[in-house]
Parts: sequence; structure tokens; C-alpha cells
Amino acid sequence: MNPNEYQKLALRTANKDPEYPRIINGVLGLAGEAGECADIVKKHLFQGHELNKEKLLDEIGDVLWYCAYSADALGLRLEDIMRHNIDKLAKRYPEGFAADKSINRKI
Repeated sequence: MNPNEYQKLALRTANKDPEYPRIINGVLGLAGEAGECADIVKKHLFQGHELNKEKLLDEIGDVLWYCAYSADALGLRLEDIMRHNIDKLAKRYPEGFAADKSINRKI
């Protein structure tokens, strides 16, 4: 499945209620789901839980869903966002990641 196919299929389950702008729902959903990912890792690192990879898979999938939803709310395809991000990173780290370039970032 490519990113745009995923986005199309994911959006079949999107709330169509126009009461609030979809971008608000999208970015708040991203924050919530990312927080759930962080909580799983926190419990593993600091509370003695086994790392629940199955639950983390579910939550990362939910993050991806909200990425697709947010992209659509902006009139973008996931593929567009992916390309933009890779281009940005290539400018920032043309030779690949380097800690000194991260610390002294110009872009």
C-alpha cells in the first residue's frame, strides 16, 4: 500500500461533522495519540512494565491516521508531506545526521 492509498482508506472513517475545522481535530488527535505512545514507553522505562509492542503498534497506527486526516484537512496528500520532509532533512543534513549540525542548525 502506498501513502496515498492509505490516506484514502483511512479517511473513510473520518468524522464528517463540520462544526469545528478538521485541522483542530487532526492536530489535537496527533497530540493525544503521540502522548499514548509516550506513556507506553514511559511505563516500560520507569514503571517496570514490559514494552507492549502490540499496543504501541496500535497507537503508532492512530498517529498515522491523524497524520492522514490532518494532511487532508490542509488539502495535502501524505506523499506530499513525506516528500517535503525528506527535502527539508536533505538540506539540513546533506551528508546524513551529525550531532554538531543538529546543535548548530542553520535551517
